Formats: sequence, structure tokens, C-alpha cells
Amino acid sequence: MANIKSAIKRVKLTEIRTLRNKSIKSTIKTTIKKFESAVDSSDKDLALEAFKDAVKKIDSGVSKGVFHKNSASRKKSTLARKLNAM
Repeated sequence: MANIKSAIKRVKLTEIRTLRNKSIKSTIKTTIKKFESAVDSSDKDLALEAFKDAVKKIDSGVSKGVFHKNSASRKKSTLARKLNAM
């Protein structure tokens, strides 16, 4: 455990940020799973709505610093390819 005051604060902040990032990543994974299940069921309209929602959540993750922009771009590209393959 840290003894210096600033180090103690950094530990607390890291824990808070880790929880926030974990929560955001979890919601993004859930929306991606909803999209993939819509693609598997061959429901074009539902898949399109799920795609829009997933892209929106991924972009918000980038703006909050959870994902790097290239990582998010790769995720969106993969989803778009699955949507276009329907």
C-alpha cells in the first residue's frame, strides 16, 4: 500500500476509473452481442437499429477515453462488414 499522500490519491482514482471503464466496456459488449444476435436471426431492420446503437456506444467510449480511436474504428468496421454481408 502506498504511504505518500499523492500515491494514495492515485490509487483511489485508478480504482474509480477502472470501475467506470469496466462498466462502459460491458455495455458496449452487450450492444455488440445484441447486434450479432440480430444478424444471426437475419432480421435486417433489427440489425440496422442495433448497429446504429453499437456504433453510438463505441464512439462514446472513444470520447470518454475507454478505447483508442483505431481500436474503435476496427470494431465498427467489423460490425459494418457483418451488416453488409446479410
